[in-house]
Amino acid sequence: MPRSRVPTAPPFPMEKGLALPQDCRDFLHSLRMRSKYALFLAFVVVVFVFIEKENKIISRVSDKLKQIPQSLADANSTDPALVLAENASLLSLSELDSAFTQLQSRLRNFSLQLGLQPAEEEEEEAKGEEEEEAAEEEEGEQPPGPAEARRRRHVLLMATTRTGSSFVGEFFNQQGNIFYLFEPLWHIERTVSFEPGGASAAGSALVYRDVLKQLFLCDLYVLEHFISPLPEDHLTHGMFRRGSSRSLCEDPVCTPFVKKVFEKYHCKNRRCGPLNVTLAAEACRRKEHMALKAVRIRQLEFLQPLAEDPRLDLRVIQLVRDPRAVLASRMVAFAGKYETWKKWLAEGQDRLREEEVQRLRGNCESIRVSAELGLRQPAWLRGRYMLVRYEDVARRPLQKARDMYRFAGIPLTPQVEDWIQKNTQAPRDGSGIYSTQKNSSEQFEKWRFSMPFKLAQVVQDACGPAMRLFGYKLARDAASLTNRSVSLLEERGTFWVT
Repeated sequence: MPRSRVPTAPPFPMEKGLALPQDCRDFLHSLRMRSKYALFLAFVVVVFVFIEKENKIISRVSDKLKQIPQSLADANSTDPALVLAENASLLSLSELDSAFTQLQSRLRNFSLQLGLQPAEEEEEEAKGEEEEEAAEEEEGEQPPGPAEARRRRHVLLMATTRTGSSFVGEFFNQQGNIFYLFEPLWHIERTVSFEPGGASAAGSALVYRDVLKQLFLCDLYVLEHFISPLPEDHLTHGMFRRGSSRSLCEDPVCTPFVKKVFEKYHCKNRRCGPLNVTLAAEACRRKEHMALKAVRIRQLEFLQPLAEDPRLDLRVIQLVRDPRAVLASRMVAFAGKYETWKKWLAEGQDRLREEEVQRLRGNCESIRVSAELGLRQPAWLRGRYMLVRYEDVARRPLQKARDMYRFAGIPLTPQVEDWIQKNTQAPRDGSGIYSTQKNSSEQFEKWRFSMPFKLAQVVQDACGPAMRLFGYKLARDAASLTNRSVSLLEERGTFWVT
């Protein structure tokens, strides 16, 4: 008989339509939904982060490109639309930026609904970003006025010869935290020659400007190329008017005296060895501020790169003086250069040589043009330019020194105030054409009583526009020129600061 088979029961029910228990089905369904929700949530977070980064990058690129047309137009007078035609479109970038902003807003709303970011945190973050952007915009738009006092200032006393610049320069030379240089551009004028013609003034101004920038950065080595004889191992005994810069005669710049080494412009109050340029540069960097006097820079517009250099905080003080007084002083200080003028006065000729008059007119016009540029307050000079009349300084030296220091953003020390009090109340002027010791309130008009009226007339005819701008009155006749009761100076009240 065939063996009968006993069927075995399957481990799980296999009948069609048999369902899992309700608890198992609920658990599996909940697990699948949570997995989908987590994946979707992670995807939203990734997209949000990606869009946020892309939006910031696009915004930065957009801002940079928005700045390009203006700078290129200013530099090359090129139509901004033509400049961007080959590379980008401001309109398309703006639209893209706007689209990203809208998408960002929607994602943030969606994330708030999902509970990814509390509304209060989102508002605080947005508020912080708005305040930061507003602060950046405000900082970029406001003029660079005298802000925090601890920031290093770079003061340029811009003048011409015989305008009292040596006297006014002492206001900065006497302050211990200022590294002061007296006429370092003298070396460039003595060394560099330019072909005669219209390009000569522009060429020299560019060289002066570039050297000036390096000096303000305490790169004093730049002068070594112009000092004759050339320094050896950064030692020189040919630094022009070293004794007029206290910073070059103080320790540790003042090294031990070396016998049999002649130094024409030696330190006044102590004996020092040859100037060590390396020590001088280190001393410059240790000082809080830097000041420099220059009578060889006439064109103010050439200083724009210095005013815009982020490494510098430039302050330009342009010092002017009555051109009649300037000529009278020059004829005494530089007698050899004015023999033609003296001969004309002595022989009583009717007219002076035309080239002499043209030279005088050109000097006055260059000063006037620079002053008018400063007074127009272009953006690059706003808060950086001050026009000063020597006559105002001579009459009220302490008050005007305070005004200049306030403009420069440097606190005035009692040391400077004491020097001014002692050196402006002298019973008589000090000896020497470069003396800074004088009775300033009486000295500034001495020229009126020694200048022939016909010489004053020549100056007034050649320099009339500049004199009117600066407030110097014309003398009608010889009597008004020498009459003390007739003032030749219009009251300006205060300095002109822009």
